[in-house]
Amino acid sequence: MALRFLGIWPNTPDDGSPTIWLEESTGDLIIQSWKADKETVRAAQEVGTIPGHSTDVPSHETVIRLPANMLQFIPRTENASVVTPSPPDAAGTFTANTFREGQ
Repeated sequence: MALRFLGIWPNTPDDGSPTIWLEESTGDLIIQSWKADKETVRAAQEVGTIPGHSTDVPSHETVIRLPANMLQFIPRTENASVVTPSPPDAAGTFTANTFREGQ
C-alpha cells in the first residue's frame, strides 16, 4: 500500500492531530480525526442519507469529525464543489458554506 501524506491540522499542538493521506493505487482517503460524540452521531442519523438506507453505523465503520480547515487537503477535480469554512461563531464553532469554484 503506497500512501501519500496530504496534510495535518495546521499548527498542530501535539501528536494526536487530524491527518489525511491518499492511498495512491485506489484514490481512497485515509483520515485520522476525532471520533464523533454520541450527540453528533445521533444528529447524523436523524438527518439520514438516501431513502431506504439504514442510518445505523455498522460495527466495521465509525463516524469521525473532520475539522473544516482540513478540507483544504482533500483533492478535488477541476470542476468539483468546494466547501469552505465560515468564520467561527461566538462559541468558536465553524460551519461550512458550499460553492462552485469560479463563482
